[in-house]
Amino acid sequence: MKFDIHCSKAYYMEKTYYRNASSISNSCKALAILAGHTTQVAEMAFDYGKNLGLAFQLIDDVLDFSGTSSTSLGKGSLSDIRHGIITAPILFALEEFPQLGAVVEKGFDNPANMEIALDYLAKTNGIQRTRDLARKHANLAAKAIKSLPESEDESIRRSRMALRDLTNIVLTRTK
Repeated sequence: MKFDIHCSKAYYMEKTYYRNASSISNSCKALAILAGHTTQVAEMAFDYGKNLGLAFQLIDDVLDFSGTSSTSLGKGSLSDIRHGIITAPILFALEEFPQLGAVVEKGFDNPANMEIALDYLAKTNGIQRTRDLARKHANLAAKAIKSLPESEDESIRRSRMALRDLTNIVLTRTK
């Protein structure tokens, strides 16, 4: 499996958008358009979906590593890294320990390489920085909802609250 350890965070975020968040963002925008809202409201809905989707995927990347070592990482599946997909926790860890790149480039057919990579990851802020980035996107999603026009309709107000609550659920999910 070939790993691209030179993948930039910007490229990773773009890929993540197209792979995951684009369906959420475009669905939110389509709903706003079909409901007869203005272009401005449709764009706010798009921003909500984009940032919610990015936050969801970032937390998913964290959960893939959760508990995978005997220290503090939990019981993740490591499926992304096993399939040659470099995600945000590893990208952040590479900033702190560039030597991790040599381990990643060797691949993970050898279980010892996985343990070495997880040891490096445990010594970094990669998981926390990924959580922080997810929080930033969840906050942007909540801000988009808050920017929507006010309504006296109780069902609309409850829906907005539910969409805002969803941003917190994305951040606190454990699976």
